[in-house]
Amino acid sequence: MVTTLIPGIDQSTVTPVLITGSWSTGSGSSLEVRSPFDGALLGKVPALSPAEVDAAVDYAHRTLETSPLPQWQRAEILDRAAVLLASRREEFGIAIARESAKPIKTARVEVDRAVSTLQFSAAVARTLAGEVVPLEASPVGVGKIGFIMRVPIGVVGAIAPFNFPLNLVVHKVGPAIAAGCPVVLKPASQTPFSSILLARLLEEAGLPDGYLQVVTGGGGTVGNALVDNPKIALITFTGSPDVGWGIRARAPRKRVGLELGNNAPVVIETDGDWKTAAAKIKIAGFSHAGQSCISTQRILVHRSIADAFVEELVAGVRTLVVGDPMDDATDVSALISQSERDRVAGWIADAVAEGGSVACGGEIDASGVLMPTVIVSANPKMSVCAKEVFGPVVAVQVYDDFDDALRIANDTDFGLQAAVFTADISKGLKAARTLDFGGVLINEVPTWRADQMPYGGLRDSGNTKEGPAWSVREMTEERLVILHG
Repeated sequence: MVTTLIPGIDQSTVTPVLITGSWSTGSGSSLEVRSPFDGALLGKVPALSPAEVDAAVDYAHRTLETSPLPQWQRAEILDRAAVLLASRREEFGIAIARESAKPIKTARVEVDRAVSTLQFSAAVARTLAGEVVPLEASPVGVGKIGFIMRVPIGVVGAIAPFNFPLNLVVHKVGPAIAAGCPVVLKPASQTPFSSILLARLLEEAGLPDGYLQVVTGGGGTVGNALVDNPKIALITFTGSPDVGWGIRARAPRKRVGLELGNNAPVVIETDGDWKTAAAKIKIAGFSHAGQSCISTQRILVHRSIADAFVEELVAGVRTLVVGDPMDDATDVSALISQSERDRVAGWIADAVAEGGSVACGGEIDASGVLMPTVIVSANPKMSVCAKEVFGPVVAVQVYDDFDDALRIANDTDFGLQAAVFTADISKGLKAARTLDFGGVLINEVPTWRADQMPYGGLRDSGNTKEGPAWSVREMTEERLVILHG
């Protein structure tokens, strides 16, 4: 009897992956995938070898050489995929919720975002163009016409994270298809099924053989094989800074796009709408248990409103429903692993030992979930401020001077997104000019993102911009063509 916790995935057998022209279970061992919430077996996937990864890359390289995709076809495939994904919102939502412990209502939103990402990728595929070079602007160019074509960079190696197992995969695969690049995709070992289901869907949408292959296995085997293969032209990686910069160092001759971590700050001024800020942070600090690169983490609030703000925030956080990700009422569920839960709990204990106080949360409930936690009397040297928590924790720091708050916000190795709440336009503009981050949001939390916008950071937060229109630029080369009449 076939048993399923994820639609289309048989728990009792190894789920095949799309590789070298067929759906295969590989030639070696397999990996079990279990629910982060209750440990239930969700299924098994192949643990592919470096040789199998190399074969997939060779296959993708031959595909690009022999079967290039015209722009109109790329766009139509992506449009069809968006329609199919929208029609299967619940199936994909269940897959995301089961394998990542993302609450089902949040998982459905991720599916909706992935639909948008496919739609924007289709739009980019239709409008991808070069430019004319004005050669006759100099005497030597008279009689010549110059223009730039955008051509696929080559085979893309995509290494995806666990926290958005569908939409962040689509942010790599969608633009690559729009650019005309075949993709060899390594999903996170904890969350491979969303990628496998996406590959099935894209095959149904008409994506030709060889343009997407899924290689499952560990980072030390599959990931390194992708990074080291000379036929991979571009690596796109989302994950931890240590791993990301290690990839960059390991592949100096490849184009490597990194979207890494953050410890997102928000500054709340006395003239800002601090009640709205508290209501937004209640979600932005704890959605998917804080496992987002732009999860609100450092809250810098003016001393004169600090007590009232904390009271408002804590009251809101205590209303969050903690529990089973498959329950429609759940707001916060388990971290991706018990070891991650214990690490975050240890950082909370360290903060208390260093003079902080837990205003709410801090404990692990009967189901093993770390409760949403607000730390007050925090200081910048605490791990919960200086590092990326990647857990359901926010840390409140008090300041007296706006310039000092901006300085504290900037005092970080990260630089993805930051935010300020103020009614004073001059303060908002000062923040925009002063905060050294890839994105600065005024009267919005740093966790806000639209999938069509340029998204990326500085320093340990990465080196590229995502969003289909920006990703496609990275995934194409400019080729100059000169015609002599």
